[in-house]
Amino acid sequence: MSSTTDATGRRRATVALKESLRELRNQLSLLNHQVSAHLALKDVDLDCLELIGRHGPLSPSALARRAGLHPATMTGILDRLQKGGWIVRERDPEAADRRAVAVRAVRGRNAELFRLYAGMNTAMDELCAGYSEEELALIAGFLRRATSAGNTATGDLANG
Repeated sequence: MSSTTDATGRRRATVALKESLRELRNQLSLLNHQVSAHLALKDVDLDCLELIGRHGPLSPSALARRAGLHPATMTGILDRLQKGGWIVRERDPEAADRRAVAVRAVRGRNAELFRLYAGMNTAMDELCAGYSEEELALIAGFLRRATSAGNTATGDLANG
């Protein structure tokens, strides 16, 4: 097999992989939109709730930076999440400024989210069952690296 044939096959495989990632992104976006609608939240509210749950407690400004949103936009999002009982704002005891606030997710609400994502979680468990532990580690590593690449590209766009 010639190196030209190898390069063409690799290019096709890379294009197919990128296309699959775009399709996955679209499908996950549609799933998250449905979850948001069931919870009477906006998609961006759900995104921020995920960030708070994963990285919180966070200050509103740190959350705005992580989400790539303007702090004024974050205020409205946090107001909606607090009104819905999804988060609480608490004084940040570690901050030098006594007015500083930290935002944390209300843990008791997780069951509602798990219920809405149960179908996808079950489907992922079934899908993963068809792969060896080594294959799953390879896939997880690829996805972490792809996430890192996306993070870098997002930062470049935001700063450029």
